[in-house]
Amino acid sequence: MSESSKEFFPDISKIEYKPESKGDALSFKHYNPDEVILGKPMKEWLKFSVCFWHTFVGGGGADPFGSPTYIRDWEGDLEGIELAKRRIDVAFEFFTKLGIEYYCFHDFDVAPEGETIEESHNNLDVITDYLLEKQKETNINLLWATQNLFSNPRYMNGGMTNPDVQVFCYAAAQIQKVMDINHKLGGTNHVFWGGREGYQSLLNTEFKSECDQMAMMYKMAVDYKKRKGYTAQFLIEPKPREPTKHQYDYDAQTTLAFLHEYDLIDHFQLNIEPNHTTLAGHEAVHDIYVASLYGKLGSIDSNTGDILLGWDTDNFPMDLAQSTAVMSILLEQGGFVTGGLNFDCKVRRESVDPVDLFIGHIGAMDNYALGLRKAAKMKEEGVLKSMVVERYLSWETDPLGTKIKNGEASLEECVEYAKAKGEPKKTSGKQELYEMVRNQYLYG
Repeated sequence: MSESSKEFFPDISKIEYKPESKGDALSFKHYNPDEVILGKPMKEWLKFSVCFWHTFVGGGGADPFGSPTYIRDWEGDLEGIELAKRRIDVAFEFFTKLGIEYYCFHDFDVAPEGETIEESHNNLDVITDYLLEKQKETNINLLWATQNLFSNPRYMNGGMTNPDVQVFCYAAAQIQKVMDINHKLGGTNHVFWGGREGYQSLLNTEFKSECDQMAMMYKMAVDYKKRKGYTAQFLIEPKPREPTKHQYDYDAQTTLAFLHEYDLIDHFQLNIEPNHTTLAGHEAVHDIYVASLYGKLGSIDSNTGDILLGWDTDNFPMDLAQSTAVMSILLEQGGFVTGGLNFDCKVRRESVDPVDLFIGHIGAMDNYALGLRKAAKMKEEGVLKSMVVERYLSWETDPLGTKIKNGEASLEECVEYAKAKGEPKKTSGKQELYEMVRNQYLYG
C-alpha cells in the first residue's frame, strides 16, 4: 500500500447523521448536510471548512506557558516536502471522513519555507500540484489561502507596515505567490490577516506612514488581481491586538473605516473571527453583525475564546446561543456568497488523542447545525423581529420620522417638533423580555 493510500484513522469510518445515537461521539446529531432549511441544503448555509494550521501543523499542544504535549504518529521522522505531503494525505482523509467540502491554509502551513524566495516558491509549486491532485480525487475545494507574514523573524516589525522597504518587498513576493497558487487551486477567497501589522510603542512608530504602506500593498494586490484576471474575493480579518499591542485592523468598524479612507471598500470584504471580536472588547457576534449590516460579511473563522484567559485560545464553538445568533445573521443576508464557516480551532493542550480532532469538529458542526435550525424557526415565526419593528415604529408612522430618515428634515424642524410634543414618555426597552423569548426558542 502506498503512503498516499494508507489510512491514518483506520478505526474511524465516515461520520454519519444519526440523530438518535446519543452516546456516540463519532456521529452527527443535528448536521444533516442535504436537509433543506429555508430553501437551501444545510451544507450550503454552513459551508464548513477545516483550517490546516491548527489541525495538521499546529504546535503539538504548545501554549505560551508550556511545550508540546503530543506528536502525531503519522509524522514519524519525515521532514520537508515529504512531511508536507504526509500531512496533506492525513488532511484529505480527515476531510473525507468528516464530510467537509472545503479547507484553508497559510502558504507555509502546506509547504516548507526555503532559504530563498525562489526555493520557497518552488516548494509551493510542488505541494500545490499535489494538493490539486487531492482536490480532483475528492472534490474537496479550497475556500481560501493566505500568506504568513508574522512567524518568520524578518517580520518581527510587521510585513506590509515594516519600516524597512526590503521587508515590505519580501512580503509582496509572498502575497503575489499566494495569489497565484490560490488561483491555481480554485480558491474562492484570498485572506489578508495582519498578524504583526501594528505597533508595540508609539515612541518608535510612524502610525500614518505604516497605514499608508498597508494601503499601498492592498492597492498593488488589487491591480495585480485585475491584470491577471483572478476572481477570488479579497478578505481582511480584523484583530485588535496579540501579537502586537495594537493592530491597525482592530475590529470590523475600524477596518471598514480604513477601507473607506483609502478608497478600497469596493475590493474587500471581511473575514470575521469571533475570538478576535472578544479580544476587541465586543460580544463574539458583534463584528459578524456589523460586517453583515454594511454588506461586507464575506466569511467567518468560526471559533470562540475563553474570556477568563485573555489570549486567542481558538476554542471550538460549542455555545448554542452564539451559533444561533451567527446563523440568524447569515439567514438575514441570504447566506455566504464566496465564504464559509472555517473552523479556525485547535483541540485543547490536554486533548492528545487523534480522535479528539474528529470530536471537536463534530461537536462544533452539530452546534452550528442546531443553531441553524433554531435561527430558521425564529425567522419563520418572526416573533423577535416583530418586537424590534414595534420598538422603532415611530420612525415609520410619524411623518417627521420618515422625513428625517430620508434626509429631508432640518434641525429647526426637529426643535419645533420637540417643543410642540413636550417631554417624551419613557418607553421600556424590555431587554429581559427579548432574552426570555430568545431562550424559549433555544431551549424550549
